[in-house]
Amino acid sequence: MQLNFDADVEEFRAEFRAFLDENLPSEAQAAERAGSSADIPQWAREWQRLQFDNGWLLPGNPPEFGGRNAGILEQYVHLEELSKRRIYHSFNPQGLGIIAASLLSFGTEEQKKQWAAPILRAEITAALGMSEPGAGSDLASLRTRADRDGDHFVVNGQKVWTSGAHDADVILTFVRTDPDAPKHQGISVLMIPTDSPGLVRRPFASICADDDLDFNEVFFTDVKVPAENLIGELNKGWSVATGSLGHERNLLWLSFADRLQDLMADFHPATDIDRDHYATLVMDHQALRLLGSAALARAARGEQDVAALSILKLLGSEAVQRSSEEALIAAGPQGLVHPALTSAYNPMDNEAFSSSWFERYARSFAGTIAGGTSEIQRTIVAERVLGLPRS
Repeated sequence: MQLNFDADVEEFRAEFRAFLDENLPSEAQAAERAGSSADIPQWAREWQRLQFDNGWLLPGNPPEFGGRNAGILEQYVHLEELSKRRIYHSFNPQGLGIIAASLLSFGTEEQKKQWAAPILRAEITAALGMSEPGAGSDLASLRTRADRDGDHFVVNGQKVWTSGAHDADVILTFVRTDPDAPKHQGISVLMIPTDSPGLVRRPFASICADDDLDFNEVFFTDVKVPAENLIGELNKGWSVATGSLGHERNLLWLSFADRLQDLMADFHPATDIDRDHYATLVMDHQALRLLGSAALARAARGEQDVAALSILKLLGSEAVQRSSEEALIAAGPQGLVHPALTSAYNPMDNEAFSSSWFERYARSFAGTIAGGTSEIQRTIVAERVLGLPRS
């Protein structure tokens, strides 16, 4: 396996590094955190817009949407360099990685101008309205309903776990438009402004006590949505759903590799796990990198391997969770103490020092749920790799 890149990819990397060297926000700016995943501080809006204007926001996009038509290998080194600098390219990740990407794939030219470009330029922020109280992993069971009434839809129902909804300007919302169709059919997608009458957002806390509010319940009561806000075809929303999650999963494994790298670097005498567990952590990190590199090479050749992405998601998310748990156990009662209460605390250090070992372990469960649960990933591997019958 060749684990280096051709000269043109390294030239791309060097150009991006030069841009970062010249324009990277200060440490003081980067230390300022957003209140939610749809709350962008002013400095971060300016940083995102600067990347957009220079084609560095999402290099795989065309220039008019913040990119430079880069290939998958260039997109990989772009994310790798951002990770090395410990800087986000956006504080509205679902807006960039899922919602704007879905608009570029399924939206009309007018919708791209109206919503995709402003989201990418950090002029507005977006949330994703998928999950419901009875439709989490089984998204096709959603019951939020949209009935056509002349030139608009009337929406009634509820969403939950809608990250950043209370700060977002719009919600990409999955609704049922044909209740008599089979559950994977009859679904449509609407872009709904959050200031629409009848739309109520209720943020709620996560398990991590020091978290700002991000999760939301969203209630729709006779919310009128213009018919031109329909994204994609009527009753064909399942293809938008699978496409939306596909955008999220493509290089998701890299974020887990980065978190494993952080864990390897963050152990210290107060939270030192035993050598066997540390060796497992190192091997998991190396395996994830190697398997990810192989999947990356296949993607660069135009090959699609959904099962490989499921294996990477499963390996990465569960390795992070397992290692975080082992670190918490090794730390004992000290693992419950926030680092700010210890002499080792440095607010300019990486994310590891912004939360206790317990909080890091608690957050690890999000990785085994978001982007497709571990159970769903195992089903995909069983059917597509092992050839087992459909459950």
